[in-house]
Amino acid sequence: MTQGVHRSARALAAALVVAALASAAAACSGGTGPAGGAPGPAAARQAKERSAAGALDTYVEKVREQRSARVAAARKWGLARPPLDAPAPPAAKPEITTRKGFETDGDDLPPVFTTVPTDQKVVFLTIDDGAEKDPDLLRMMNDLRIPYSAFLSDYVVSENYGYFSRMQKSEEGGIALHNHTLHHRYLPGLSYDEQHHEICGMQDIMEKRFGKRPPLFRPPYGNYNEDTLRAAKSCGVKAVPLWAAEAFPDHMEWREWDRDLHPGDIVLTHFRGKEEWKGTMPDMIRHVMDVITAKGYAVAKLEDYV
Repeated sequence: MTQGVHRSARALAAALVVAALASAAAACSGGTGPAGGAPGPAAARQAKERSAAGALDTYVEKVREQRSARVAAARKWGLARPPLDAPAPPAAKPEITTRKGFETDGDDLPPVFTTVPTDQKVVFLTIDDGAEKDPDLLRMMNDLRIPYSAFLSDYVVSENYGYFSRMQKSEEGGIALHNHTLHHRYLPGLSYDEQHHEICGMQDIMEKRFGKRPPLFRPPYGNYNEDTLRAAKSCGVKAVPLWAAEAFPDHMEWREWDRDLHPGDIVLTHFRGKEEWKGTMPDMIRHVMDVITAKGYAVAKLEDYV
């Protein structure tokens, strides 16, 4: 638990010390000030070093406090162990391409993928539709500081837009809300115009209700054709994330042959409750997080990578 804190602290310490020494060297090259004027090189160097040490101490204390809070939250919500802290996101987002075998004949369409290309041991948690509006989910995810992305369908979200507005604002950095169509229909069975209405109509609602036309879109059931991607692109969709694994309160289902997680995998689950599956939303989060953490992965924010 403390190794990540120590590594981060050492890295920051090194950067701060380098900055302090560089500043001190610059002061030396400029000569000393007049008597009674600006401090000499030694005093300036010492001041920089004290400032660097103070900044490091503040950072380390903040990390410790956050980690302690996460440990307490894991205990409160019944997780087997605290979630791992995600590494810093890449400075430049990776290039996303359509997964082999998921292509259509069209050119320059939004990429369709199940895994984000990264070497970091991170996965991404996504939750679909919006049928169950469990306030405990918001409290749990906020306590645990777990990022996730919600793909919403208006036919169930419209019952309570306020719940998803609270979700959007519930965590530091915000929870991203994306497009899962108006009515959750099987898109390949629809005409282009019908698909355009389902996708772009939801873009309009997302902008009106939540202030933004989302860049990500997930087709219902993961089914799409070229018309789907053309319609999505026409109203601002940049990418189409599917999933590599699906989470339930009592088990996981896997797309890949090895039935395991891989760096950059997207994990799907749904807004559901006891009426439709064996457990609550917190039960599902508890199970999927125990699986993810036991396998040595952290949950990162999808929008930092896509």
